[in-house]
Parts: sequence; structure tokens; C-alpha cells
Amino acid sequence: MASAGPHPGMGPVMVLNAKTQRSTGRQAQLGNIAAARAVADIIRSTLGPRSMLKMLLDPMGGIVITNDGNCILREVDVSHPTAKSMIELSRAQDEEVGDGTTSVIILAGEMLINAEPFVRNNVHPTVIVRGYNYALQEALSICEKLALVVDVKDAARMKSLVQSCIGTKFSSRWNDIMIDMALKAVLTVAREIPSPSFLPPVNDAYSQKMEVDIKRYAKVEKIPGGEFSDCAVLSGVMFNKDVTHSKMRRRIENPRILLLDTPLEYKKGESQTNVEITDEEDWNTLLKMEEEYVENMCMEIIAFKPDIVITEKGVSDLAQHYFAKANITAFRRLRKTDNNRVARATGATIVSRTDEIREEDIGTGCGLFEMRKIGEEYFAFFEECKDPKACTIVLRGGSKDVLNEIERNLMDAMQVVRNVVFDPRLLPGGGATEMAVSVGLRKAGLKVEGIQQGPFLAVGEAMEVIPRTLAQNCGVSVIRTVTQLRAKHAAAYEEIEKNGSNGVFPKCNWGIDGTTGHLVDMEQFGIWEPFSVKIQTIKTAVESACMILRIDDIVSGSKKKGY
Repeated sequence: MASAGPHPGMGPVMVLNAKTQRSTGRQAQLGNIAAARAVADIIRSTLGPRSMLKMLLDPMGGIVITNDGNCILREVDVSHPTAKSMIELSRAQDEEVGDGTTSVIILAGEMLINAEPFVRNNVHPTVIVRGYNYALQEALSICEKLALVVDVKDAARMKSLVQSCIGTKFSSRWNDIMIDMALKAVLTVAREIPSPSFLPPVNDAYSQKMEVDIKRYAKVEKIPGGEFSDCAVLSGVMFNKDVTHSKMRRRIENPRILLLDTPLEYKKGESQTNVEITDEEDWNTLLKMEEEYVENMCMEIIAFKPDIVITEKGVSDLAQHYFAKANITAFRRLRKTDNNRVARATGATIVSRTDEIREEDIGTGCGLFEMRKIGEEYFAFFEECKDPKACTIVLRGGSKDVLNEIERNLMDAMQVVRNVVFDPRLLPGGGATEMAVSVGLRKAGLKVEGIQQGPFLAVGEAMEVIPRTLAQNCGVSVIRTVTQLRAKHAAAYEEIEKNGSNGVFPKCNWGIDGTTGHLVDMEQFGIWEPFSVKIQTIKTAVESACMILRIDDIVSGSKKKGY
């Protein structure tokens, strides 16, 4: 019978390269937990209204000053593989819901830190993961019961919602302007998608599918200089282009706008073209044909009497001359994205060939066109549009760094509004939801049997990290504040048990005021967060913690090129 091990007298069989570093079993798991803790500690101080800023130097010598979790971790260069996967979490959170990038890292880090005692006590990772997943389902059902449905048209409630997002950012000094800008931009861009004809018609307001494409139709134009109070959301669009001819009109009321993506100049050959001419008259004929071709295109356009012609390609001098003569303002080489925005705002259709122009392609939705000089640059403004579905956000500020940070904050705020347009449910902010989930899990954990009870309760403890960090960043006594908050939430449960109404869920909205550190009722204080952001944060944190816990072998040292 062949023996399973190596023959007696032989050394151990080396499968991996001698240079390969490998950590296995508990050593790998504890290493992962330490890495997660290190990443969470980097951005722990950037949570809440009293958050600190981080200054990061990139390899090119540029600096980034921000307290946006995703932005910080994107710039940090880490070598540990687990730390890299943690950084991916905040990027996924940013792309999915746009807010909660700091919370998700802190929460995931805390989940792993709370799993450390179980790993040291030789509890199998699969048992921990099962307990965590069970707790996740319970946490989501608690959030469902806490949620409050809101009307998107309710301006006061929406403002308090955006306030909770921007209040923690650098630009919180100009909160009112920022909130109005974010709300106006998103509600301008939002449009209902008609439901497919094969489905039965639905009259419920919230089952209407909404499309909110901030990236494509809400353009942020950053212009250094001026005051922050000069920032505005235009009821229309603007772009950084001057008219092609000095004699063209620079202000037109109720213009007729024609959008093209065809060149208004003579077609050049694709590759090198040689023409042999035997008679000198033929040369003049060639030039005349070119001119007639351009003239023909211009006449086809002028026949529709537009006031403004915008094309994505070039406009030849001859075409400019014809347009100036016909009192038409022309712009050339506009970006495709800008052209799409102008089309959405003015109701025009982009035309690919001049001989296919129809009257309905002309945009008449714009109220005022005007050229304005800001600083050294000329900008074309298309304003006072009737029901524009695209807009431009003009940001003014002292320096480039300030503008970049304000743009990041504004993007977060717009994402928050977008989430509520999609799913109009809210949860209380200021750590109230996390504490309610924590107390709820602690109650539910008493019914869990067996070895899974420990990990189940650990998720509840990990949830407390958000109110704890908020209190820490305010500089108040952390233990006293968190204990008082826990007591408030536990009292709500006890009151319901005393009254004997078992089926009712206790709605306790007490949380921490991130500025002063006092306990406040979030319903009266008016700090709400979108349901989708909170749910995404909890799901991502628990699922990533489960994934990292199941790693029991890390092999580093890939093959070098040339060997």
C-alpha cells in the first residue's frame, strides 16, 4: 500500500516558489482583520458634521483636500490585498448610491473587528458568516419598519434630507445655496419613463419609473473667481464657446435653434487625393463646385429661418459669410455631450444631413440666448427654457481646490435627491437607525439558538460604531452619550412590551446631533437619510465582512516577467 506522505528520509516537497510569501489559516484571517482596521482608522475622523479634512499628495505633486471617504481612499496607495478590497467597497457605494462612502468602510471594519474574538476562539468562519447573514436579514427588516414614505414635491422635507448629506461636508457654510441647487438640478433632469404598452396602466405615483441622468444632463461648469453666492442652476444650458463671426447677433429672444452633427464645409478626401487638370478653367470649375456645395447646404439651412445654428463639426469661412448675411448666429465644434444637453433643454433634434431638416427638428423651447464674458472667456447662455430636461450648474469660487471640493459635495447631494426620487422612503439620520438596528438585533438575538448567537449579537454591537464615531468627532463623552442613546431605544421596546402590544414595532428616532453631541429626536431635528443609502451601506458592509472572513490563504509573489 502506497503511503500518503513523502518517503522516509526525504525532505518536504516544495510546491510553491521559494520566494513566494504565504500566510494561511488563522494568521491570514487576523492579518486581514488588522488591515481592515487600519483602513477604517484612516477615515474614521471624517464622519459627521464635525469631521476633519485630509490633505493628500498625488505622485505628480498635486494636492487633494477633502473629507469624502471615496476620494481619500482612491488617492491612498496601499499594498495589502484586503485593504485594496475594502477600498473597492467605498467606490462601489459611490457608484451605486453616491453617499455613505465613509460609513460603509467604518461599518465593514467594525464588523471584522468584532469577529476577531471568535476567530481567536477557533470558531469556524462559516459559522460566523452564517450568523452575520442571519443578522443582516433581521437588520433589513428593522429598517423596513422604521422607514417613512415622503413626497418628492415636499420641499421642506427634501431640504432637511439634503442637509443631512451636505452638513458633514466642507461646503456646509453655504448649505442653503447648495441644497437649492441640488434639488433644482435633479428635479429639472428627472423625467418619467412611460411604462411599456403591454403592461396594465398603473395610477400609483410611486410605481412610475423615473429616469434621472445626472451625469449626462446636469453639467457642472467650474469657473474660478467670483463669489460663491454667484453659483446658480440655469433653467437651460451654457457652454464655453464664442460665435464664429464677429458680425453675428450676441443676444436673441425666443430663438429658433437648429442642431447639426455634419460639417458645413467642403468634404475632404478620406486619404490623399490627386487631381490632374489639363485645362486651367477646370481649376476654377473645381473651386466653383466646392463653393456651390457649401452654398447649397447653407441655403437648405436658411430656408427654415433658424436664428442659431450649432454644429459638432467645422464651419467654413464661406458658410460663416452666408450665415452672417442671413442674420444667423453659428457655433462650431461643440462637444457631443453639450449638443445633447442643448437638444434636451430646447426641444430640438440633432440632424445628421442638411437635406433632411424638418420643421419639427427646430428647437423653440429657449426663451433667451445671450453671449456673456466671464473672466477672460466667452460663454453662450441658453436660458429661460420652457420645461428644460437638462441644465448647467455654474460654480464660482476662490480657487481650483475649493471648486473641486464643492463639486464633489454637490454631486453627493444630487445623488441623494436622485435616490429619493427613485425610492421615496427615508430613515432617521444621526446614528438613530444604526442604534435602532443594534437594539433590535440584541432583542432578536435572545431567540437565536446555538453557536450562531455570538456572531448575530456581534453585528448589533458593530452597528453602534456610527453613533460612537459621531460622538467621538464632537468631542463629548463617548461612553455616556452612547449609553444614554442605547437606553432611549431600549426604553421604547420596554414600553411596548409593558403595554402588551407585541406586533407593533417601536419607532424611536433619537440620535446624536453631530454638531453639539447632544441627544435629539431626529423627527423634530429634521435629519433624514435616504432608505436606499442606508440599506446599501449595511448590505455592503456585512457582505464584504463575510467575504473577507472566508479567506484562509493569502499567496503573494506572482511570476516576474522575463523569467
